[in-house]
Amino acid sequence: MTDLDTPAAVNGVLLAHPEERLGIEELRQRACTELLRQAAMDAGLLAADDPAPLAGAISEAASGAIETLLDQALAVPEPSDAACHRHHAANAARYAVGERALVRHVLFAVTPGVDVSALRQRAEACLLDLRCAGPASDGEPDHFAAVAASTSNCPSGAQGGDLGWLSAADCAPEFGRELFGHAEIGVLPRLVHSRFGLHVVDVLAREVGVQPALESVQAAVAQALRQRSFATALRQYLQLLAGQARLQGVDLEGADTPLVQ
Repeated sequence: MTDLDTPAAVNGVLLAHPEERLGIEELRQRACTELLRQAAMDAGLLAADDPAPLAGAISEAASGAIETLLDQALAVPEPSDAACHRHHAANAARYAVGERALVRHVLFAVTPGVDVSALRQRAEACLLDLRCAGPASDGEPDHFAAVAASTSNCPSGAQGGDLGWLSAADCAPEFGRELFGHAEIGVLPRLVHSRFGLHVVDVLAREVGVQPALESVQAAVAQALRQRSFATALRQYLQLLAGQARLQGVDLEGADTPLVQ
């Protein structure tokens, strides 16, 4: 079942089976996908008898039709040289070459059927506990390592959550964005979200990389700006579709677009 008593649906198409337990964000993601699937039908890009999603999974034909729909519906401008210069100046550390961090973590894994709300509450309680504990003094037990060993869903828990020295290439992109390009040392003051779940992250040390000139990272900077423009255009398009649809049991107002996180 969902987090809400009312069965969630988009124009009468149910987003979850009664036995499914979905967190709010997963429910919103399914709603966004269903809005786009139905828009592809309305645009003549997808057959009207395309099967409804099964456990959130859409057909291969629907996936291709949505891609075509977005190519046609979204206007994503090419970033100007001035915009690239501004972005690089404000985010130079993000493009540092050779930056590394000595990291350990506690992972709260998101697995099928897990109660995401309860999982988040456990992760937030753990984050507060570890931030309040602070670093262990000489001769004292290492509280972070003990919590990782007893709680973490990652095999690294057996080593106190130790992940060793990591570079951006060693991490999932969403994990790396939270870890690199910052100067923070210690337990990060926020949960880090990744495709694996929720992480409480402790940065033990950092090695600052070399920050290259814009000319050598121009392509990466331009791609980052394109992705930002795409996310904005997609969010606006989904708001338009949601305003025209009959939504039941799911609230998309003010939500980030899960499809582009």
